[in-house]
Amino acid sequence: MSPTFTSLRYPNYRLWFAGGLVANIGTWMQRVAQDWLVLTVLTDESGVAVGTVTALQFLPVLLLSVWAGVLADRMNRRVLLMVTQLAQAVLALGLGALVLLGHVELWHVYVFAALLGVVAAVDGPVRQTFVAELVPPDKLSNAVGLNSTSFNAARLIGPGLAGLAIAWIGTGWVFVANGVSFVATIVALMRMRTADLHPMPSAKRHEKGQIRAGWQYVRGRSDIVVIMVVVGVVSTFGLNFQLTSALMARTEFGKGAGEYGVLGSILAIGSLTGALLAARRERPRVRLVIGAAFGFGIATGVMALMPTYPSFAIACIPVGLASLTMMTAANSTIQMSTDPAMRGRVMAIYMMVFLGATPIGSPVIGWIGEEYGARWAIGIGSISALLVATGAALWAIRSWHLEVRYRVLHRPHLEVTYPDVPVRAQPEGEARDQASRTMADQEARDSSSAA
Repeated sequence: MSPTFTSLRYPNYRLWFAGGLVANIGTWMQRVAQDWLVLTVLTDESGVAVGTVTALQFLPVLLLSVWAGVLADRMNRRVLLMVTQLAQAVLALGLGALVLLGHVELWHVYVFAALLGVVAAVDGPVRQTFVAELVPPDKLSNAVGLNSTSFNAARLIGPGLAGLAIAWIGTGWVFVANGVSFVATIVALMRMRTADLHPMPSAKRHEKGQIRAGWQYVRGRSDIVVIMVVVGVVSTFGLNFQLTSALMARTEFGKGAGEYGVLGSILAIGSLTGALLAARRERPRVRLVIGAAFGFGIATGVMALMPTYPSFAIACIPVGLASLTMMTAANSTIQMSTDPAMRGRVMAIYMMVFLGATPIGSPVIGWIGEEYGARWAIGIGSISALLVATGAALWAIRSWHLEVRYRVLHRPHLEVTYPDVPVRAQPEGEARDQASRTMADQEARDSSSAA
């Protein structure tokens, strides 16, 4: 089997991959249908309303993720995932019923978005850490990459399918289809062989200060802090594709639901390519996160300037590639270098930064789109990504005493090395022998190689 798909050798992971693919297609269909319902039916093309729905959907992630991380470290993750999948199915079916019966109002969408956010706040850390139980530790990076492949394969299919479905049968049935799609994940979880799982250490249920311990662990790891700052800024102002694509399709190019859905699918071409490359990458590093964020800033800047719908659609491909590379490298780097007993809490903090930034960014980007145009809504994300990537690179070079060389004619082209410096001048959580530059322990090895 190709190294790209090595995790599919394990039956439990195959079930997870297949069930997740079906459910993710439904999720992407609902996202498109929800934004289109708000933008064209419940409001008069209000970017602020679409941004508010997105914010409400992700606000609970900001508020509840850390507590959800404690649950992920304490409880049976497989059972928790069954509960969250069932809850998401019920919410999708409920919203679909309101639309089909003709009773839906804007505040209904607000309420359902907030409730879905509560469930997602619990689901996210559990889902992220459960992957580590499906494959051996040395296959975790590949499994994370294939997870992104499943998510973005669904993103390739879902938006375009949603656009066609909205035009043919309306948004209500799209919500119903999403509700039914969660059955695939529930069945996959039920059919897994529990004896083949790779259980991670669990936190003690009645031990005090577990949330504080998670924050202290993150603060002591400068590599993780850098990743979270970069991802947080890019997520806040740049990863608002559903909103900005809807505004561009509707207000700049005068297109309908079908063309809007196609933009999401084209974006997923780049994302899927990035996911497949990530699955082949054995050890991602902090520099890849920073570099991908910089590439994202350039790609979105070009996309914002595209004069026609076809050129804008083509420009979505490198944007999808850069954004997915950044997200997958960040996820894998944090998971692979974190103490397994702390992984749920650390990933919860990461999810809070990654998704919890959306309630702040979406209304702002929606307002910018309304007041200054959709192109500026994308442009702000581009500028923010370039600034944070440049700032993070300069800080890392100075604080970690890195030496960076780029050689056009030799491989590797980019070479990042540590000079012989005192231990106290190195990043927190890392220790390095001055003569051999080897790591003192495994966690420090992961942290340093990530940088």
